[in-house]
Amino acid sequence: MISGETRRQRRGSLDAKSPWAMFWVALLIRVGYMTLARTWHLRPYEDHFAFGYEMGRIGRALVTGYGFADPFVGHTGPTAWVPPVYPWILAGDFRIFGIYSAFAAWVVLAFDCVLNALMVRTTWEIGARCFNRKGAVWSAWVWALYPAAMQYAVRWIWEMTLTAFLFSWVVVLALRMRRVGETDGVERAPGMGQWALFGLLWGLIALTNPSLLLFMPVCGLWVLMGVPRRGWLRQIAAVALATAIFVGCVAPWTYRNWRAFHEFVPVRANFGAELYLGNGPGATGLLMEYDHPAQAPDQFRLYSQMGEIAYVKMRGAMAKAVIRADPARFAVLCLRRLYYFWFSVPHPGDEGFVNEYGRNLNFQFTSIVGLLGLALALRRHVPASWLFFWAFALLPLTYYFVTVHARFRHPLEPLIAILGVYLFQSAEKSWEVRWFRRT
Repeated sequence: MISGETRRQRRGSLDAKSPWAMFWVALLIRVGYMTLARTWHLRPYEDHFAFGYEMGRIGRALVTGYGFADPFVGHTGPTAWVPPVYPWILAGDFRIFGIYSAFAAWVVLAFDCVLNALMVRTTWEIGARCFNRKGAVWSAWVWALYPAAMQYAVRWIWEMTLTAFLFSWVVVLALRMRRVGETDGVERAPGMGQWALFGLLWGLIALTNPSLLLFMPVCGLWVLMGVPRRGWLRQIAAVALATAIFVGCVAPWTYRNWRAFHEFVPVRANFGAELYLGNGPGATGLLMEYDHPAQAPDQFRLYSQMGEIAYVKMRGAMAKAVIRADPARFAVLCLRRLYYFWFSVPHPGDEGFVNEYGRNLNFQFTSIVGLLGLALALRRHVPASWLFFWAFALLPLTYYFVTVHARFRHPLEPLIAILGVYLFQSAEKSWEVRWFRRT
């Protein structure tokens, strides 16, 4: 029998009160704000297009018998314009609570609020494993109470919250598999169950936002680097299991796309169109939304007449021609997007100088403290700091070349909060040292 003292030693730095109280505070704030501010009361313009945009349209098509189709207006046939998980969630919501109904909007936003509040738990565990108990508690409270952390969950019917939730659990799982923060001194390789969950989570991420998949091989290799030498043979079988589960998640959807389009479309089909909208003749570093099939009647007619695959190929060819004609301009656009990703995306519309300045300052400040905290963690060889580095390097990479939006940073924001708290906590300790030396 394991004594209580032994169990405490095994928990080590994780011997902290589980942050479920913070979760409930976070959930009440999010659901309360969403309900009282009536963000679920969506305007019915353009036949409720703001209710999930293309994903909402596809959810409606699924419920009304047209299948995974019709991302814009009318019945335009099968689509892979967006990944399938969130439209399936919206379809279930519509089937139970009514297509484009106000209560369906409240339910799906409440679902996002639950996911966002649960990230208090992942934020706390990452902080506790990699840094310390105090930093973990502060990071979790920042996530629970900071308005910018909850903005997408309470307002946007899109996949950002689900993507960030899944990614945060992948990071937690990787830390558990490497036994970061556990001080019992026992070398133990990740189990089959952990690798199976690893493959499942990445499969769900692939079907929710495949842009994050650039980080998957690095994450897996980082876990393997911590495996004891005597455990390698078993790990080969475990990695094969994770790979099989990942492929098992993605393959049925890829097969569906092959049947629907007679083309190899692993997850989504809109890359060529997005590449043009981000780099076409009128591009400034942001998406040319005015030329999108959802807004431009001439482009929607082309999309309807040509079919999705042919239309996307045409726009992709146009984008490549523009890039080849002026590669220096493309490089400038990529640098702009890099800047926008980290230091504030210009906001369309007139919100007034004070609101826009405040939003930009908040966005820039959090990026700066997060990046400085990462640099400090790397310098001090904090456990998993290189895992965080590769997450910061790879998750935004696709967006630098295509398009950028403030919401694309959301999966990194729990890490930004944790590293920002670490930076300030380290500065406080340094100040205390200098103060006592003077006295």
